[in-house]
Amino acid sequence: MSRVCIFLADGFEEIEALTVVDLLRRSEIGIAMVSITGERVVTGSHGIAVHADALFEEADFSGTDMLVLPGGMPGTKNLEAYEPLMELVDTFYKEDRYVAAICAAPRILGHRGILKGRKACSYPDAETHLDGAKVTRSSVETDGRVITSRGMGCAIDFGLAIVEAFQGREAADILADKIIYSR
Repeated sequence: MSRVCIFLADGFEEIEALTVVDLLRRSEIGIAMVSITGERVVTGSHGIAVHADALFEEADFSGTDMLVLPGGMPGTKNLEAYEPLMELVDTFYKEDRYVAAICAAPRILGHRGILKGRKACSYPDAETHLDGAKVTRSSVETDGRVITSRGMGCAIDFGLAIVEAFQGREAADILADKIIYSR
């Protein structure tokens, strides 16, 4: 079974994170919500408290296939300021493992040089941070093992793109039909 970790920092965008968690669990793709705060309960940008599955410092990422960074402010800035996570993102990229980010979080990938020469998208205010990317206005972009998306309104497309990366287009289409979503 594929294994994905999505990272929660105070101020994360709840819909972006939890939509991905929901869609992956419906698809039986293993996903763990990992707190970088040192606390299991993390509060999103709209005051919704979420109980993480694991703390970063206790997690074992050796069997993980993808890292997901949700957006939101100040969540994105908090993720980027957490150096152990940034080192993990760099390692995944160097090992050609999946990294995915939505909304403002693709700026993190831009700052780390991961988007150079790739198609990528983000929340409009973050587009200037997509260093070296071929910026698009698509709801989601998959370029190699890097997946980016524009924001909360694109969270289902983002989650389905992750399902497609692991289980193929047909599985993602079947899931979209089950949740009454038109792709």
